[in-house]
Amino acid sequence: MQKAVFLFLFAMPSILLAGTISGVVKDAKGNTLSYTSILVKGTGKGTTANAKGVYSLSLADGNYTLVCQHVGYKTVEQAVTVNGDAEVNFMLTEQQYQLSEIIVQNNAEDPAYAIIRKAIKKRSDYEDENQKFECQVYIKGQMQLRNYPKKFMGEKVDFEDGDTSKRKIIFLSETLAKYSKNDKDRKIEVLSTKVSGNSSGFGFSSPSIISLYSNIVPIGRGLNPRGFISPIADNALNFYKYHFEGTFYENGKEISRIKVIPKRKYEPLFSGYITIIENEWRLQSVQLTVLKEQQMQLLDTLVLEQLYVPIKGTWVIKQQIIQPAGKFLGFDFFGSFLQVYENFELEPQFKKKFFDNTILKIFDSANKKSMAYWDSIRPVPLLEAEVKDYKKKDSLEQVRKDPKYLDSLDKVRNKITANKLLLTGMNFGKERKKENLTFSPLLNLVGVLYNPVEGRHFEYNIKYNKQFEGRKNLFIEPVIRYGFSNKHFNAYVNTDYNFGKKYFNSVSLSAGQKVFQFDNANPIEEFNNTLAAYYWQHNHIKIYEAAFAKISYSKGLGDGFTVGLSAQFQDRKPLENTIDSLKGKAFTPNYPTNIVASNFVAHQAFTASVNITWRPGAKYIELPDRKIALGSKYPTFNLNVTKGFADVFGSDVDYTKWKFSVSDNLDFKIGGRFSYRLAAGGFLNANKISIIDYNHFLGNETVLANTYLSSFQLMPYYKYSNTAKTYGEAHVEYHLNGLITNKIPLLRKWNWFFVVGGNGLYINKNSHYYEAFFGIENIFKVLRFDAIKSFDANGNNSTGIRVALPLFGRRGGN
Repeated sequence: MQKAVFLFLFAMPSILLAGTISGVVKDAKGNTLSYTSILVKGTGKGTTANAKGVYSLSLADGNYTLVCQHVGYKTVEQAVTVNGDAEVNFMLTEQQYQLSEIIVQNNAEDPAYAIIRKAIKKRSDYEDENQKFECQVYIKGQMQLRNYPKKFMGEKVDFEDGDTSKRKIIFLSETLAKYSKNDKDRKIEVLSTKVSGNSSGFGFSSPSIISLYSNIVPIGRGLNPRGFISPIADNALNFYKYHFEGTFYENGKEISRIKVIPKRKYEPLFSGYITIIENEWRLQSVQLTVLKEQQMQLLDTLVLEQLYVPIKGTWVIKQQIIQPAGKFLGFDFFGSFLQVYENFELEPQFKKKFFDNTILKIFDSANKKSMAYWDSIRPVPLLEAEVKDYKKKDSLEQVRKDPKYLDSLDKVRNKITANKLLLTGMNFGKERKKENLTFSPLLNLVGVLYNPVEGRHFEYNIKYNKQFEGRKNLFIEPVIRYGFSNKHFNAYVNTDYNFGKKYFNSVSLSAGQKVFQFDNANPIEEFNNTLAAYYWQHNHIKIYEAAFAKISYSKGLGDGFTVGLSAQFQDRKPLENTIDSLKGKAFTPNYPTNIVASNFVAHQAFTASVNITWRPGAKYIELPDRKIALGSKYPTFNLNVTKGFADVFGSDVDYTKWKFSVSDNLDFKIGGRFSYRLAAGGFLNANKISIIDYNHFLGNETVLANTYLSSFQLMPYYKYSNTAKTYGEAHVEYHLNGLITNKIPLLRKWNWFFVVGGNGLYINKNSHYYEAFFGIENIFKVLRFDAIKSFDANGNNSTGIRVALPLFGRRGGN
């Protein structure tokens, strides 16, 4: 205690003898300059002005020189004496550029090209520079709406903030983190984070330095999966034109300002300005824009600004600002994401095993800091609108914790309407108890689904969800099914419990009487089969009935490992068609006629499975109550072994089968993305086996595409089901992501992409099947069309068209 008092008293003079320097940064016309950098000369200490040009900086008493910098303006130095609080304003004048005489000479090459060539030559050196450092980074993210529709998908748009104005902040967060890097290893430790209106939330916590020293600059896969070509990439001269704007001098260094101009539209390119330091040929600042016509998706514009500063003989990034803007489905939005870097240590000493598979760690107390704490450490003053947003949403959050408010909210949300009751389903929530109960739409009870076994039938479910602390979650789903033609009633229940403080674990239990497809992986969606049966009298689905019980357990082990165990008992009963024909055309029997001549005999089956998944090199985000896998640069390996046990609970099956697969997505950046899934499997023994337990493959005989990397798009259902000792399977796709289509006028304007690939299955020399396809994806952002050609061992081939909606459901997804 005495030691603590001593330390406090020792520190008191420095606390008392400190002042806050604050002010506004404007240009010569009196306009405020946003995100201007203010540094204390000779130190790594500094701050950044906010969007209104206001800055604030706390310093101990003494004499200092403040350096004020803004891209495109002359740097200003001002001596200050700190003796308490003081106001120091800056006025910056636009940078005056001295033009080379060569500019005015006829037919002379623009001097910018000579500078760019030298910068390109040095690019790889600077890309590998500063591979070891530690620094502190402040991140502020903000998204606002300028306008939005009154209704979206039939529902009223209500942000439940009591504000009906069209312009509003919809997201605001701040983060202070320590960023450590050592060659290819990196680690981010979040010291504090805050989200407006969500005291338990975590803001944007991962700093991302967008480096133009990389040939291909990734800025989010969603904006452009190929990335954008750097203005100083090795092949940049093939894509850009340059114009020399002039030079200026700063700290004794000559700096050239270069205008960057895309040669062509519909290429992933930047436009704007970069400044390059003479003789060193490195970047000093960046002021670039990406437009929608540069193959950018979702956004209309994206502005990137960066400022680099010298520290100990090298240059490091001081601040980076990303400003997205766009219109999507009636929502007009814009935002800014600011990163301020300071306190660089270029020769840090890292403890052994400091870098591990956790690349982002958020400490337990990170989101529990007071507003006074944030006011003391925030390097960028808040805007007035941001201050109001924090106060308003933090107050609303407290109101929302009031039981009376939660009850009133439930009353509004749980209001029964004819649309919900009949068409979309009713949802009843209890915010206080974190419970949710969902009823399927009553229209389901009419029986719109159809097959020749059950005729018209319905499946109706009720879903109960209970959220506990952390990732603990309970899900219960009772399901009833009734066939109007066979007059069979089936009922079963699914239950899932998710938990795990560190890694994700789950336990699932299902039991009852259920209608199963012969392939329990459900290769045929019931709605697709209904259309095929009604309009073309094709009965693709093959079903049976079983009383069953199944238990599954999945556990995350870390280091990319997940282990799953399951056991299941089925009392299987065959079903026959109760409707022989429709519109004069006969239905096929309710069993796969291409491999068996009659239905199976009723029997029992007890099976157990072990499933192991491993993603070597997996990286994680570590939250206070859980770890979340981020993926890896290595493939995913999966091994599944299923055993049928004879005489256990009267089981009639006796077999062992296995399957091993490897899959990955390879990012070729500007060259697109290559995805693959390779598998091998077979039976170790098949002493007693039913057709249900065969090795099945996901075929498809409908126009709607099946899951691409797990299925065959033209393969007849069950035709290649087998009990072979071994087989091999392959699925590959190459997404060009705008490569080639950016040369085709209409396709490049619409941002449609080509995709090519193939699927193959080899069982033996007399049984194999292959297909190749060519497709167009990203049609209106949601559609994909494929033309497919198939070949089999008998020389037969067929062609077909498949349509997918990758954003809606699993069909067509990867």
